[in-house]
Amino acid sequence: MNTLTDTPLEFHYGAATDLLANSSLGVELTMEQCASLSSVVRVSCLKDGQLLIAEQEVNEDIHVIIEGELGVFKVTAGGDKTLLHTLKKGDMAGELGFIDNTPHAASLYANGMTTIYSISRTDLESFIYTDSDIVYKVMRAITRTVHSILRTMNNEYIELLNYVTHQHGRY
Repeated sequence: MNTLTDTPLEFHYGAATDLLANSSLGVELTMEQCASLSSVVRVSCLKDGQLLIAEQEVNEDIHVIIEGELGVFKVTAGGDKTLLHTLKKGDMAGELGFIDNTPHAASLYANGMTTIYSISRTDLESFIYTDSDIVYKVMRAITRTVHSILRTMNNEYIELLNYVTHQHGRY
């Protein structure tokens, strides 16, 4: 397990509230709900090349990129890392592990200085009895993100299939 450099929110009072309100996780939340949820937000700074999530690691955190980028890498049988995708400012990371606590299929490394905020599933679930609407809205945001990724992958699969089979006269 890697250790991140946790930084206190020194930007200004309510900085975590603003981060949430202006992020993909907080899109449906009221400012009051963002303020409540901000009590469990952790802000971390990663140095270039620093590991955030290791392939096959199990954790329950969801991360949102505030600044910088995360490279999504798969380690080959020979030990080489292959870049699969680059996550950018505003993107979520770790959403499937957050939802179902299964091992991550790829590793995430900082590409340059990267700042993220993170929320653990346990911390989010602590709102079930005090403000279940927060949990519902955050899970809707995560579901929208996962659905968008799946839609993109399906479209890319169809394009690849069309290319390979030379269908529809486009290739």
